[in-house]
Amino acid sequence: MAKHKKKTSEPTSQPEDSKKESFENKSEETPDTESGETSTPPTEPITNIAEKSEKDRKLNKLFWLRVSLAIIAGTIATFIFEDIEGEERRWASIAFMIIIFIGTIIVAKGMKMQLPSSDRKKIVTQGIGSYIFLYLFTWIVTYTLVHSGSVSSGINL
Repeated sequence: MAKHKKKTSEPTSQPEDSKKESFENKSEETPDTESGETSTPPTEPITNIAEKSEKDRKLNKLFWLRVSLAIIAGTIATFIFEDIEGEERRWASIAFMIIIFIGTIIVAKGMKMQLPSSDRKKIVTQGIGSYIFLYLFTWIVTYTLVHSGSVSSGINL
């Protein structure tokens, strides 16, 4: 906000008087709203910054745990459900994916993250999309690679 100097002389009644006007050096007073003190926003204590970085580190660790488990569980699902045929194989694999994810929620609660009440759902939602898509992608790719020689598709490999 710009500060403007207050006029120090009395108003003149005629334009000619303003030329003859003498300026007196009066002390400039600033109004109460424009005090010279600038207020700075309060800074967070160092403990809050440390707690935030600890929380972010644990959430990052949870994300990468879920990504790695999705790849491992997707590969394992190809071999575990080998004996099951048809539609049951798909539902068994999806149930396996959900069980592994619930296991990661239990592990996350064991990490004792200090989350505010507005961020409590981050334990469940952190990396859920990556987990689901990597699990399904890995399961499909490994299943395709394992069974590519046994299916006669008309393509010579």
